[in-house]
Amino acid sequence: MQKRLVLDQQQIGIILRRFCHQLIENHDNFENTVLLGLQPRGSILLDQLAPVLEEISGIKVPFGYLDATFHRDDFRRRDFPLKANETKIDFLVEGKNVILVDDVLYKGRSVRAAMDAMIAFGRPQKVELMVLVDRKLTRDYPIMPDYFGIRVNTLDSQYVLVEWANQGQEQDAVWITEKVKS
Repeated sequence: MQKRLVLDQQQIGIILRRFCHQLIENHDNFENTVLLGLQPRGSILLDQLAPVLEEISGIKVPFGYLDATFHRDDFRRRDFPLKANETKIDFLVEGKNVILVDDVLYKGRSVRAAMDAMIAFGRPQKVELMVLVDRKLTRDYPIMPDYFGIRVNTLDSQYVLVEWANQGQEQDAVWITEKVKS
């Protein structure tokens, strides 16, 4: 299986800092802004982003983790049951600017499901999307990120693999690889 490196640890670090500066520019003092990491992989990205944002801005922005498993349109169509992850949100999103954070934007189905799941916590004033990798030309839904680290052109036969050092990998990295054929 051939893997092609598209982002290394240093590049990911630069992107995280750029995200923080963009957020500061767009949300100023964050008084009405919250961050939601989409479970499972968006929460890992958010865990990397939140301390950098606090370091740069001096503000601890409220954040949480959102699981949209039971809101997915393919939930009952799978050969095996999906396993839900923890939703951990200790604030309401009513009237807030919500930034949804995920690692890879592919078809848009997870983001659509997350917006449905988020409504249980209130109606936000505005929703933005932040992704590390935007896979262009693959959408099933008209969803585009407001913030992205890198845009890649991929084939349906390819997979974007995001690895994190704090998850047991050698270093933070993003790879494009071929999907395993079943």
